[in-house]
Amino acid sequence: MEKFELEPKLKDEIRSRVLGDGFMKIVQSVRRGGAVFRIAMRPVEIGGERRFQAEMTDDGQVQVKNLDADAAAAGLEEILAQKGARELHLMTGRGDLHVRVTRKGRVVVSRSAEMDREVVVLPHDRVKRLPLSAFDSAALLRATGIADGSGKVRASMRGKYDQVNEFLRMVGETVRHDGQGSFTVVDCGCGKAYLTLALACYLVEVMKIPTAKVVGVDRRGDVVESARRMAAQLDLGGRVSFEEADIAAFTPPGGAADMVVSLHACDTATDEALAKAVEWKTKYVLSAPCCQHELQKALGHGRSAGGDAFAGLLRQSILRERLCDILTDSFRAMIMRILGYRVQVVEFVSPDATARNIMLRCESGVKSGQAAAVGEYLALRDFWQVTPWLETRLAPILSKHLERFA
Repeated sequence: MEKFELEPKLKDEIRSRVLGDGFMKIVQSVRRGGAVFRIAMRPVEIGGERRFQAEMTDDGQVQVKNLDADAAAAGLEEILAQKGARELHLMTGRGDLHVRVTRKGRVVVSRSAEMDREVVVLPHDRVKRLPLSAFDSAALLRATGIADGSGKVRASMRGKYDQVNEFLRMVGETVRHDGQGSFTVVDCGCGKAYLTLALACYLVEVMKIPTAKVVGVDRRGDVVESARRMAAQLDLGGRVSFEEADIAAFTPPGGAADMVVSLHACDTATDEALAKAVEWKTKYVLSAPCCQHELQKALGHGRSAGGDAFAGLLRQSILRERLCDILTDSFRAMIMRILGYRVQVVEFVSPDATARNIMLRCESGVKSGQAAAVGEYLALRDFWQVTPWLETRLAPILSKHLERFA
C-alpha cells in the first residue's frame, strides 16, 4: 500500500456509507502547495429522482455538478484516490466518520457513537433553499436592519444573514419535536436579537412547533428594550420575550429549557451558557463561541507545559491565541461529553461570513461519566496544567466524575 493511501477495508466502508441508505454528506479537503482543494457531495432530489450534488472549490472557484448514481460512484473513487495531507468527513444517519491523513502519511480514523438521525433528501432547484426563505421573513429582515426598505439584503449585513440562515439550518437538522407540549428556548447573550426573532418564527412556522417560546437574555438594558420594540413591531409577543439579566443570574420559566442557543457570547459567557444548559437539563445546545481569553491568561506569555516543545509557539501572540481557542473549545466539548451529551464540533458557516464559525452541537442522551471521556479530558487538561473555567463553574456536578479517575 502506497504512502497516503487509505486501507482497502476503510475504502469499502466509505463506499458502503456513501452509496447505501442513510447517506447525508461527504466533504474532503486536500492541501496543495499551501492552497486547499475542497469537494463535497450530498444526495438531492431532482425531478422526483435521487441524484447527487457535487461541489468543488479550487483556488476560490466553485463548480457544481448534479450526478446520477454511476457518476457519483466514479466521483467517490476520485475522492478516495486523492493523495497528500487531507481530511475527510462523512455524515450518515447512523453516525459520522472522520479521516485525517497527516503530512507524513499517517491515517487517523475516528467514528462517532451510533446515531439514529432522520435523513431528509430535499428537492433541488436553481434557487438555494435557505431557512429564511422557508417563511415570510421580509418584515423580520427589514425590522432587524438586515434588509433595506425594499427587502434587499444589505451588503454590510450579508455575513449576518448567512450566519442566521446556517444557525437555523442547524436547528432544523438537530431538533426533533412532534409539535405537542411546550418547547422553551433560551438565547444566551441575545444582543440585537437577529437570531432570537428569526428562531421564534422558524420554530413555529417552519418546524411546526406551535408551543415554541424563545427567551432572549442580555445584560444591556438598551439592547433589550430595542429587541422588545422589534418583537412588538413584528407582533411576536406570544412567541418571544426578552429579559435584562446576566446569564448567571437568569432562570427560565419553570426552571428548565428544552434548548439553549448562544451565538458569539464573549469569553466565559459561552461557558456560562453551557453550564446553565447542564443545570437546566437542556436537551439541545447550539453554541458558537466568540473571543476566548481565559485560557490565554492561564498559559501566560511563553509558558509551555510541554517544556521547550511549545515555547516558540506560545511566544507568538497570534499562534498562542489560536491554540487557546482550539484548546478552550476542546475542553468544552469534552466536559459536555462527560456530562451526558453527544457533542459535535462543526463549522456552521463559511469563514467568509465570520472567522468565529465553530459551533458546539450538543444533544443529551448518553451515559455521563464514561471512563473514556473522562480519561481524554484529564490527559489533555493535565498536560497543559490548566483548569478550564467551565470545570470550575460546573465543579458541583463534574467533580464526582473526575475524582473517580484522577
